[in-house]
Amino acid sequence: MRGCRPLADMEVRNVVERLTGASKRDTALFLLGIKSGFRISELLSLKVGDLLQAGRMVERVTVARRNMKKRVEGRTVLLHPEAKEALAEWFQELAAEEKLTAETFVFLSRKGDNRPVTRVHAWRVLHQAFTDTDLGGKLGTHSMRKTFANKVYDALGHDLIKTQRALGHRNINSTACYLSFREEDIDRAILAI
Repeated sequence: MRGCRPLADMEVRNVVERLTGASKRDTALFLLGIKSGFRISELLSLKVGDLLQAGRMVERVTVARRNMKKRVEGRTVLLHPEAKEALAEWFQELAAEEKLTAETFVFLSRKGDNRPVTRVHAWRVLHQAFTDTDLGGKLGTHSMRKTFANKVYDALGHDLIKTQRALGHRNINSTACYLSFREEDIDRAILAI
């Protein structure tokens, strides 16, 4: 988590554009990560039945307690329309390959039977997309969660308590560590004194 930076809006758009040309699965992974704030291990634990019920995409996605960090409690997040659309496209591809069942891992590995991609593979996919779009700085899978944290924090009018809830943190200090304090914001504040 430390040192890994969030992405700016233009960087997110560039990565989505790059991934869209390569893989529907990887695009869905990135968009769900950016729009839900789930950790990579939480994303990879999801099965189709967690997102698709009675033939329809769910409104809220839940990661079960057993798949959460520290396994204290599960977390439910509203499924963002962009993530929902990317998932629907990926599910169409899975259906065409006759692999769309409730027990299928959402981010299915192309190797072996029903297994999700590994965390290392997810990092490689994202790292390649970051490299291809000329992004600098320390970036990784956790950049998705940090981007989510910053976007939610801004959208909530810098309400740390609500941001804590959105991230599912038990300790507000953890939430504060996620938030980027942009150097230019600090410079403007100093100049405004």
